[in-house]
Amino acid sequence: MTERPTETVSIEVIDSHTGGEPTRVVLTGVPDLTDAGLTDAGLTDAGTSGRTVADQLACFRDHYDHYRTAIVTEPRGNDVLVGALLCPPADPSAEFGVIFFNNVGYLGMCGHGMIGLVATLRHMGWVQTGSCRIETPVGTVEAIASADGSVSITNVDSYRKAKDVAIELPELGTVVGDVAWGGNWFYLVKEPTFDISLDHVNSLQNIAATIRRVINQSGYPEVDHVELFAADGGKHADSRNFVLCPGMAYDRSPCGTGTSAKLACLAADGTLDPGAIWLQAGVLGTTFMAHYQPSDSGNGRIVPVITGTAFVTGQSKLQIRPDDPFAWGIQ
Repeated sequence: MTERPTETVSIEVIDSHTGGEPTRVVLTGVPDLTDAGLTDAGLTDAGTSGRTVADQLACFRDHYDHYRTAIVTEPRGNDVLVGALLCPPADPSAEFGVIFFNNVGYLGMCGHGMIGLVATLRHMGWVQTGSCRIETPVGTVEAIASADGSVSITNVDSYRKAKDVAIELPELGTVVGDVAWGGNWFYLVKEPTFDISLDHVNSLQNIAATIRRVINQSGYPEVDHVELFAADGGKHADSRNFVLCPGMAYDRSPCGTGTSAKLACLAADGTLDPGAIWLQAGVLGTTFMAHYQPSDSGNGRIVPVITGTAFVTGQSKLQIRPDDPFAWGIQ
């Protein structure tokens, strides 16, 4: 871990929310993650284009994790907030790179966060209506900013790893679900279904956390998101979910990577055709519109497209003073 600065640090950020889930885009104030003086073993040599975003994430995590906690944890942030650090891409086809992080660590991809990032870039005048490509630690995605304010994300290839994985919980009995990748790892619970509403979030959090612990112990330690579903989507959606993110925070949006994982499972089961629209609602009732196409890589993989809308809510400079006992966050 690199030593913390001894002078006041200013970090420029822009906040937004996507379907109710907040994103904080970091514009300036974080050290250069491509610094050639940091010679960690295992980092990729990306030549003149710089380190890959995955390598920059490793640098951020290993040397500057105190910036993560300063940006998204209390007293400046909260458990729900997702950070999005702009960084240079190594992929020559990408205009931007981004590292997503939250109160407990780092994310491979973040669907709501990517929509919030593109809305922020448009707010800054750095992108216009049309498409751009953004490198993430798990691959490059394409984003299309539409004239109506919505953003469509062509996510990384998604797929189901395991079908109908059963676990036993004393409180629920047998729980059955699929393990799938949508840019992050999910256990998507098929049985039982749940009453997905704000009135039940505390019990849903506890249930999902127990499920995650047991599925991790059952041979799937990579799973860090758990997705619960209602019996139906109600009048305005095909499905309604509750997603527990890493840590104990739940996603206020329908979760972009979780919806990608859901599409992968539907495609594998043959219950949703390529190009058919899937409307996924979250715990607040906000929705993402989604569809997919088969991936050129085959092996049952799909390319999901997730569409949503984000709203910029504020722009500020975070001040990190060396004499502040909580300068680098409360954990």
